[in-house]
Amino acid sequence: MPQDYARVIRNLDEHKVEFVIIGAMAAVSLGVPIVTRDLDICYRRSKPNMAALANALGPLHPKLRGAPSDLPFKFDSATIEHGNNFTLVTDVGDVDALGYITGLDGYDQIIKTAETLEVYGIQVKVMSLETLIKAKKATGRTKDKLQLLELEAALRLRREQAKDL
Repeated sequence: MPQDYARVIRNLDEHKVEFVIIGAMAAVSLGVPIVTRDLDICYRRSKPNMAALANALGPLHPKLRGAPSDLPFKFDSATIEHGNNFTLVTDVGDVDALGYITGLDGYDQIIKTAETLEVYGIQVKVMSLETLIKAKKATGRTKDKLQLLELEAALRLRREQAKDL
């Protein structure tokens, strides 16, 4: 499946979705060399924002990743409101839309330390390295533990460079 995360971010931006890029794509955006096969976002769980999220991702034909192909599923504001975290397959790649992050709570907490960066030519909020490290430690998954080495090294380097300025 071709990945076109620029299209996802463009759709989110055009629909004025309040979101933060998290996970490995956040790390990559911050200059950490981690491989990723999906785009993870944390979205604000307000009614208008959930409607905007549904409108932004709807044209990409989202389906639940790992669910039987014949399972009825409609990604709309009601579904989002009754759920929280969605691992999706779309026409342009896998997208995880998360309303809650283990160890961090949700959007309102994550946005406090997020950085504004240009990603695919669009100004977006990206989870900070410090917050990303906290999230990876909280999940405890093997792949997250392995990524911690790279993330912590990048944070040390960033702090050392800041001292030299």
